[in-house]
Amino acid sequence: MAQFDEPVTQGVIGLIGGMSWKSSAEYYRLINEGVRSRLGGLHSARCLMWSFDFADIETLQRTDRWDEAAALMVDAAQRLEHGGADFLVIATNTMHIAAPQVQAASSLHLLHIADPTAERIKAAGLRRVGLLGTAFTMEQDFYKGRLEREHGLEVLVPTASDRATVHRIIYEELVQGRILDTSRQAYRDVMTRLVARGADAIILGCTEIMLLVGPEDSAVPLYDTTGLHAEAAVLRALDLSNVSISGAVVSAEN
Repeated sequence: MAQFDEPVTQGVIGLIGGMSWKSSAEYYRLINEGVRSRLGGLHSARCLMWSFDFADIETLQRTDRWDEAAALMVDAAQRLEHGGADFLVIATNTMHIAAPQVQAASSLHLLHIADPTAERIKAAGLRRVGLLGTAFTMEQDFYKGRLEREHGLEVLVPTASDRATVHRIIYEELVQGRILDTSRQAYRDVMTRLVARGADAIILGCTEIMLLVGPEDSAVPLYDTTGLHAEAAVLRALDLSNVSISGAVVSAEN
């Protein structure tokens, strides 16, 4: 643990959260634990959070009103910028569909959730990954396309039936705090089928999935986007980009 006798300057993390509040609570916990693990003592993170009413966002997602959803994201980013944030974190995978609009509307750097995940996967020497997330994340290009074009990964998504199962469990259970053994087994089965198709690792590409499955549920390493994104936010805030937080990668081998 790093200890500092002099005051440490931290950047202010601007979190766009509430999508859902369950995962935002995890971000808040992980970021504060990450700062404390480096600075020790009573240190915690300097951060601001704009938290949506997720029912509003979900309605826009479900009805394919992505431009309206993006406008809300831009408004949140601008509120955080005016409030004194030094950089932005969208605390969800799916709403990174609005990342280009958010970045274009703000002078602050947007820390994209796919990038620290991809960098950790590449550092492990892996190239073919399975992707779990909402149907929007698994099926649209904004996320897996970034992994493929900018990071050179091969991304496998579940079959249509499995995608529907993964999506349903996220919205009907996980965002509501319902953790069911039957759903855990369903995710295990989906991951097993991805591994059978050649996946060397699985990206937990929804910030609630880590509430349901862990290393014991997979034969290959699981890459938790929540933990990795929170880690990257801590590193940027403290300007310690050469340091790693343990626990962001959960592997069946560890």
